[in-house]
Amino acid sequence: MSTVPSGSESTRSQLLKQLRPPGSGGPAAGAGRVRGLIEQLELEQPADLVRDQALLRGVWELCWSSSSLPYLAVAPWLENLQLLDPANGRGMNLLRLAGPLGPVAGIAVQAAIAIEPVAAAAGEPAPPAQRVSVRFERGGWLGPRIGPNRLQLLRQVKQSFPAWLDITVVDEQIRVCRGNAGTLFVLLRRPDLSLESLMD
Repeated sequence: MSTVPSGSESTRSQLLKQLRPPGSGGPAAGAGRVRGLIEQLELEQPADLVRDQALLRGVWELCWSSSSLPYLAVAPWLENLQLLDPANGRGMNLLRLAGPLGPVAGIAVQAAIAIEPVAAAAGEPAPPAQRVSVRFERGGWLGPRIGPNRLQLLRQVKQSFPAWLDITVVDEQIRVCRGNAGTLFVLLRRPDLSLESLMD
């Protein structure tokens, strides 16, 4: 089990206090304040996916985003989940209602993911590996599980551009990433949700 470096504990704690907890109706923090803490934490606690790959695995909920797009919204009535299984090259975005109706239906996009290797310059140590390539494969409606099977209506997705995420911070509780469109995200782990039950 990895630990958070003591030097970043203060910044990390401040950031966690500013975020809207999953399922909370509390007010979201000011964007400038959150962004400043994120950028400081990226300097103090940089991810290296060669070392931290196992920490990516699990169910994460979006708690802050710099995007104004409606499907990247953070709201108490919405669960904006990201499921990652890097060892098996799988990922999924899942948007569903919070509360008891959540498991009934959601909008899902399944993807193949891979940690991209990094090369060191001559005579220099390798920079931390932070980029995850994303190839979207199927998307659509994901319904409830009935016995061993799940009701779903997913269609193949045609991706016309390369997509990726830079995972800049990751530990047992928090993940910060930057998307290829320039969006900054903060997600918190949802240990109460099972990766296998949602993804399989």
